[in-house]
Amino acid sequence: MDQDPVKSPLIIFDTTLRDGEQSPGASMTSDEKVRIAKALERLRVDVIEAGFPIASHDDFAAVKAVAEVVRNSTVCALARALERDIDRAAEAVRPAQASRIHTFIATSPIHMREKLRMQPDDVLQQAVKAVRHARQLCDDVEFSPEDAGRSDPDFLCRIIEAVIGAGARTINIPDTVGYNFPHQFGALVRALMERVPNADQAVFSVHCHNDLGLAVANSLSAVLNGARQVECTINGLGERAGNAALEEVVMAVRTRHDLFECDTRVDTTQIVPTSRLVSTITGFAVQPNKAIVGANAFAHESGIHQDGVIKRRETYEIMRAEDVGWTANRMVLGKHSGRNAFRVRAAELGIEFRSDAEFNAVFGRFKDLADKKHDIFDEDIQALIGEGATRQVEEVFTLLSLKVSSETGRRPRAEITLSQSGTTQTAVAEGSGPVDAAFKAIEAIVTSGIQLQLYSVNSITSGTDSQGEVTVRLEKGGRIVNGHGADTDIVVASVKAYLNALNKIITPVDRAHPQASKAV
Repeated sequence: MDQDPVKSPLIIFDTTLRDGEQSPGASMTSDEKVRIAKALERLRVDVIEAGFPIASHDDFAAVKAVAEVVRNSTVCALARALERDIDRAAEAVRPAQASRIHTFIATSPIHMREKLRMQPDDVLQQAVKAVRHARQLCDDVEFSPEDAGRSDPDFLCRIIEAVIGAGARTINIPDTVGYNFPHQFGALVRALMERVPNADQAVFSVHCHNDLGLAVANSLSAVLNGARQVECTINGLGERAGNAALEEVVMAVRTRHDLFECDTRVDTTQIVPTSRLVSTITGFAVQPNKAIVGANAFAHESGIHQDGVIKRRETYEIMRAEDVGWTANRMVLGKHSGRNAFRVRAAELGIEFRSDAEFNAVFGRFKDLADKKHDIFDEDIQALIGEGATRQVEEVFTLLSLKVSSETGRRPRAEITLSQSGTTQTAVAEGSGPVDAAFKAIEAIVTSGIQLQLYSVNSITSGTDSQGEVTVRLEKGGRIVNGHGADTDIVVASVKAYLNALNKIITPVDRAHPQASKAV
């Protein structure tokens, strides 16, 4: 579905890799960021905000890695209105074919007074200085007045006029705390565009949070009032209640073309595959009734609805499932499928293998899975890829064997054998359930002192032979990691996820979680 040539372009700025990563426990490795960035590029996102390079050496490396591989989208790095932040951001995005520096400073009275402890005039001067410095290093500079939704409109006009004069060519208006209502936020954007004398020299953007469930509504209201860039994330991922969901913004504009005088260049058929990839990597499952990408988004149980859809799809469906990446032809592989068929199907799903060794490893897991279940769905293939990505960490602990007993009237018992850097150890433990017993048996060996923050199980497909996908979130010393595991045996999947998280948390990294840094 290509952009309508008579409509003005709506720029889609994806911040899944930056603001999305600020969700507690959603921290991604450099390799995972690159995988998602490639998917966003296939989605034809205009701008990819790859991270906050000043946050840590690892975040800098991740942004640089994305800049080195992405060629058809602008790669953006976030920086506070400080020269050291801007210098670091410029260095990180330098390899990109098209790059942007996004700098920000807070403008609301409460932020200036309580957080920055600065006077408004000083904030304005620092913003102008930052934009001028960024323009010396990069032609494409974006400026955000953080917490604009609670800022004084007169002061916003002053600072926006000044930073446009200093060279900012995108002005982003963030509703940082999700405080605004659609009519109010749209009116604010329109007023700023009308009152700022040099507003015609910049693209106005919006970045809305979902604290009141209004992020998408606020974003769309802003677009109707003249904004031509929307900052959003896949699946609405983000800190607290999340950000505006990219898939909802894009499909609302595309579906209601009678209301919007703009359109995006997004390849909507890549929405569902990208959603699944982000969900697998971050461990944040998509709720079944989630708009566009939820498993029930195009399902009809009511007899009246089913009858209507059979007679004419448009009676109850305002979008085609195929247009956003859902496909009815998913059971295409099985135990007799060969290497070429598997490679072709993976390519159709947008999966790239970096080496023959990686392909062979994934294909081997595919064959193992095919021995356990008759039909292999697209979701199963993506889970295999996701499991491969989780194995990129050094495996200090690996599962050798697991034996679990569970019967009515007796406490479940687990016996587990692990390899720890080549040394075999076995432990037995009881628990309130087989998974609890297995985790306690692991801890009897490793005595890690970690805290289990989250245990989540998601059925990848339907049927009793479906793979279960488990996410485990562990915390130790303020560091939070996610582990993932998939298997037709849910206890085995749980152990895989626990060990994956354990291997991550004991691997030293130079990385501060993004929530430790202040951002829009």
